Amino acid sequence: MEPCPLNIAYGEDVFNEKAMREYLAKDTVETLLHTMNDRAPLDPSIANEVAHALKQWAMQRGATHFTHWFQPLTGTTAEKHDAFFEPVGTAETIARFSGKNLIMGEPDASSFPSGGLRCTFEARGYTAWDVTSPAFVKRHANGATLCIPTVFCSYTGEVLDKKTPLLRSMQAMDRAVRKLMACFGEPDGHAVITLGAEQEYFLVDKALYLKRPDLMQCGRTLFGAPPARNQQLEDHYFGSIKPRVLTFMEEVEQELWRLGIPAKTRHNEAAPAQFELAPMFEELNLAVDHNMLVMETLRNVADRHGLVCLLHEKPFAGVNGSGKHNNWSVAYNGKNLLDPGKNPQDNAIFLSVLASVIRAIDLHADVLRASTAHFGNDHRLGALEAPPAIISIFLGDELTEVIQHIEQGEAMEGNGKRGKLRVGVDTLPPIPRDTSDRNRTSPFAFTGNKFEFRAPGSSQNCSGVCMVLNTIVADSINFIADAIAQLPKDAFHEGLEAILQRIIREHSRVIFNGDGYSAAWVEEAQKRGLPNLRTVPEALAVLLTEKNLNLFSKQGVLHPTEMRSRYDVFFAEYARKVRLEGKVALETARTILEPAVISELGVLAKKLHYTQTVGLTAGVKTLTNKATIIGAGLDELSTGCATLECALTADEQAILSAMTALRTTADQLETIIGDEHWPLPKYRDLLQIH
Repeated sequence: MEPCPLNIAYGEDVFNEKAMREYLAKDTVETLLHTMNDRAPLDPSIANEVAHALKQWAMQRGATHFTHWFQPLTGTTAEKHDAFFEPVGTAETIARFSGKNLIMGEPDASSFPSGGLRCTFEARGYTAWDVTSPAFVKRHANGATLCIPTVFCSYTGEVLDKKTPLLRSMQAMDRAVRKLMACFGEPDGHAVITLGAEQEYFLVDKALYLKRPDLMQCGRTLFGAPPARNQQLEDHYFGSIKPRVLTFMEEVEQELWRLGIPAKTRHNEAAPAQFELAPMFEELNLAVDHNMLVMETLRNVADRHGLVCLLHEKPFAGVNGSGKHNNWSVAYNGKNLLDPGKNPQDNAIFLSVLASVIRAIDLHADVLRASTAHFGNDHRLGALEAPPAIISIFLGDELTEVIQHIEQGEAMEGNGKRGKLRVGVDTLPPIPRDTSDRNRTSPFAFTGNKFEFRAPGSSQNCSGVCMVLNTIVADSINFIADAIAQLPKDAFHEGLEAILQRIIREHSRVIFNGDGYSAAWVEEAQKRGLPNLRTVPEALAVLLTEKNLNLFSKQGVLHPTEMRSRYDVFFAEYARKVRLEGKVALETARTILEPAVISELGVLAKKLHYTQTVGLTAGVKTLTNKATIIGAGLDELSTGCATLECALTADEQAILSAMTALRTTADQLETIIGDEHWPLPKYRDLLQIH
């Protein structure tokens, strides 16, 4: 794709406000923008006009088809393409796209996961236009397709996607924030939740990828000994980007800019062959849609460059995994509520929202951890810059000091440190502004004017994570707002201080500014009563507790049946992936690795026989020892395969244990088998891009 000047390319494939004003009547534009920006109900009378304009706009960009673009519970996106063209006579067609086509579609629902909400023979499902996320055109080699972001539900109304609960949770946050702002006498408005999703990924050469059945089928290496050099020299992070990779990155950015995706930052990550792309902050729903397009674009562009983009959380053992840091914040009437303000009123609001978040994370750490429960993430969490499975909050020393003074009911004198601000009355302490350090071991860190949730995995859809975060914070904001509403006007600040003090005293156990990797923190977290849900089954189980079922139902985000269906879907996905990996590992070991080891052993045996036949003594000991070691390894490999085969009839934990033992044997053999006989590309090659 030829590069274009940014002012021409940016957003040109998005039906944005500029395109609306060009293709639609002024009144129609204002009606549509009213729905998009003010969350008013869609006026169905404009549907046909909008559909006609979309068709004209898309066809001018080469589109021949349209699709309702949605996000089923698979965690990816889905689309069914329909041509604009319809026959009107012999060898004649006309391009048609009606308001009905725009507003609603009917893809089959039977083959999407539903967790028991739908039977296989009950196929009918519906997609409905999400007006708040603009339509866009996806270009491909022979044309383009008009994509209309939609929600997805069944014939009987059950929610079968990830977007609908996200939108519901945003409504819950809006209601809660408006209630809180009313307590402070703020004018009516809307809460806007923002997200910046940092996307980490690996690149490998496609020719090497095609020689690795594990990478092709599982997205990660099931075998592979660590190379002598990986990331221990710490020279890859923020290093000079290699020309081949930079060319790839530039094409990715051009495609994203055309789609109105504000790709801002690109750099080498810590592990070799690992990189990161970070966008500017956007409204949450749009940011989630854009991140799904980012992942798709990374994969597509990589393929054109003879590369493969790996989005798995841990494609290579022994080096950093890939996360997707969710930078989350909330604003009201244009002001970021997580940014300490310039007056006592704003700072009182800031402390109230902060206390709500602290309460939410403490009470609902279990379900927030469950939102990151993903098979790939089990291999990543807890080391190498990935946070532990224990959910805690990092606030930094100065903000923690403020919280402690509130908890103790003490006044805090100004000490000359930069950025100090007063809150309300003297007994409420000053608040530091953007003076906190960063803690890379914390799963949930305050970073000045937002929270960075570092636990989500690189392949995950941000919607589930943010849906949970919105829901639990909305619940706590409602709790605080209800308490504030009872305060007498003549004792408002004193009463507010007492409310904040009580919340912090009850929930400060979740605040931890230390090393999340240390064994001491695991013991300390246990003493504090914080959950440590280390695996997917442990984490998902909390979705079925009465507490969490009631929470999501009360906030109108997920009904109990919808919540249970998600547990069934996500656990089934986990179980299938474990068994898939077990089968791939077994097949690879038996049909690729075992023959290679046998071949090496045969070569050694022939050399040893020849050496002894000609009467040489030198080298006999070495050949004998190496043949013995490889022979023993071959026996262990065969035994490991038999154990894994048996485990495949048992539970997931047995499969994982057998895979680990088999990998240990195979990786030891890799280090002593000659390169000419080892059939799989090694880490030293996979982690280098030339």
